Amino acid sequence: MDGGPAAAGAPRAASAGRIGGIAAVLVAAILWGTTGTAATFAPGAGPLAIGAAALGIGGLLQGAVALPALRRQRVALRRRPGIVLAGALAVAVYPLAFYSSMHLAGVAIGTVVSLGSAPIASGLLERLLEGRRLGAWWTSAAALGIAGSAILCVSKMNDPAAPPGETVLGIGLGLVAGAAYALYSWCAYRLILGGVGRAAAMGSVFGLGGALLIPVLLITGAPLLESPGNFAVAAYMALVPMFLGYLLFGFGLTRIAPSAATTLTLCEPAVAAVLAVVIVGERLNPAAWAGLAMIALTLAILALAPHGPESERRPGAGGGHGRERRVRAGGD
Repeated sequence: MDGGPAAAGAPRAASAGRIGGIAAVLVAAILWGTTGTAATFAPGAGPLAIGAAALGIGGLLQGAVALPALRRQRVALRRRPGIVLAGALAVAVYPLAFYSSMHLAGVAIGTVVSLGSAPIASGLLERLLEGRRLGAWWTSAAALGIAGSAILCVSKMNDPAAPPGETVLGIGLGLVAGAAYALYSWCAYRLILGGVGRAAAMGSVFGLGGALLIPVLLITGAPLLESPGNFAVAAYMALVPMFLGYLLFGFGLTRIAPSAATTLTLCEPAVAAVLAVVIVGERLNPAAWAGLAMIALTLAILALAPHGPESERRPGAGGGHGRERRVRAGGD
């Protein structure tokens, strides 16, 4: 005997919940993809001010929202001060390097290099700290990503309108941003794996990281108050992509698997590149587009590659599955 209307409604409810989760993650990724273009609408503000405002204020707001969870799990967090501090330092470094990379190398290239290098840096962290075997898929993706970054660098250096030194430094800072992104994601995941709830893990890392950025904001942020436009950009960055975007992603993670969420966020660098060309007016030569395509393919390989025995960690190495390394935010 079937369960009647209630049983029939359960699959529909599950399907609706999954669709809601997919929509939330997609909207979050699109919002994140707007940050580089939004920063160009505050030309009087430097990248350090923009980055400090975005994640400084956004991080503090995340910490404030997570206060109940932080109180409940303060004992567990106190047992792991090193991981919390390392994650917070990475959160503080990430926006400074990310927005500086876009300022020097351009929105499209800075964004794609930063996001494209993060999964590679995550793999290296997991190999060094947890003994994870990287396997042929990861090696192929890493080689493709490195080649794509090199092509981007050469293509920009051959552009007479782009100072070669700035391009190289911008791409280098993009790699730093990718490493910082990977580190704070790894730290948050280790906290979650150790029994700390997702809200408390992300609230501690982002809240402390945001606090570390406030002195940078106080030193560099005066231009953000010089015009309503600059202030609006700072408010948008902090409240919409950094705060609302993370909340949406966390909502999505309660309804779809982290691996599915990771795949959906591949639209973030695509959105950033399209907006940079269409709105900012950046022009990329064919070689640069080829480099961007190679990095996009790197992300696709890492997200969609099979995760069989070759990607497992050694017995006793601990750690979570590689597909879950892009931890953003979420529930308790």
